[in-house]
Amino acid sequence: MIDEAKMRDLLEGERADAQALIARLTQGIDEVSAAREGDNSDDEHDPEGATLAFERSQAATLLEQSENRLTEIAEAVDRLAAGTFGTCIDCGKPIADARLEARPYAAKCVDCAARG
Repeated sequence: MIDEAKMRDLLEGERADAQALIARLTQGIDEVSAAREGDNSDDEHDPEGATLAFERSQAATLLEQSENRLTEIAEAVDRLAAGTFGTCIDCGKPIADARLEARPYAAKCVDCAARG
């Protein structure tokens, strides 16, 4: 049996972590972009350009993953409210408690998640 209050607390913690990470990543991207603003050199010929482009790209990827995680958390809160939380959205079997404690926004059981 799922402890709804505990899951809500875990999801709220995950949401707060994701929002904080999104804020930091957005600030980092803005700072890297501002550092390059007004610079006439291009990334290809600037010795620092490749590093800055890589950092921007890496931060943008992490930002996208964090935004996706935030969406998954919101969907988990909806499943909790609908009474379907803890049930795999693919096969309909229960999601293991250990998986939900580690990843409370998990929508699929381990077997279905491994399949993609």
